[in-house]
Amino acid sequence: MSTYTVIYERDETEWWVATVRGIRGCHTQGRTIQEARRRIREALGLFVDDADEATLEDEVKLPAEIRRVLKTYQRARTRCEELQEVSKNAAEEAARALAQKMGLSVRDMGSLLDLSHQRVQQIISNGKGRRRGKPPRAAQVAGTR
Repeated sequence: MSTYTVIYERDETEWWVATVRGIRGCHTQGRTIQEARRRIREALGLFVDDADEATLEDEVKLPAEIRRVLKTYQRARTRCEELQEVSKNAAEEAARALAQKMGLSVRDMGSLLDLSHQRVQQIISNGKGRRRGKPPRAAQVAGTR
């Protein structure tokens, strides 16, 4: 399977021009990046036989200041996702400890964890070996009404 790099640039009319690197004359445009992305595969099909199966790697040309701001955002988003995972694991551990060692109700655990009692119930139910793909009993009942 072939891989092609597609370069996206805005022109003076604010349309996105998509050009396949290394294939002279293979370009298209769109009002949005998505539209240009859809159209470039069609254009590539005029030049190569494997356009439908080819991997297209995007390279969006942006001003340096915009690239810098986007990188800052992407780093912050990655850190946020990592912290969400840490928070989820800590909530699961805390809920298990509160349930097993203190025998608290899900409402009391929710108050202590600053979570809804429904979320606490989900957390402690997930730790009891519930089979994947099988919805909890409440969802089964609700789905049959």
